[in-house]
Amino acid sequence: MSGPSGYSEIANAQLDEIENRDDSDLYDALLDVCEFVLANPRQAQSRSSALTTSEGIRFRLAVPGHHPYKVFWSSEGPRIEAVFPYS
Repeated sequence: MSGPSGYSEIANAQLDEIENRDDSDLYDALLDVCEFVLANPRQAQSRSSALTTSEGIRFRLAVPGHHPYKVFWSSEGPRIEAVFPYS
């Protein structure tokens, strides 16, 4: 199933929640990773680990300096699926 490029509703809601927490360093770092993924999906894929879900393969990319936050994304589009702490 091919999804539109950009952000899922879940990712948008998670990013809004983080933005509202007044943690601008984390929010900016998340946006940097998201923008990298969307602009350079091949390069991002080579730096990501992969998970198989019922929805298909989802890639996971760490947010530098903000362990354990990860950006989860799909190559269809590409599209950011979720952002949250994940160990």
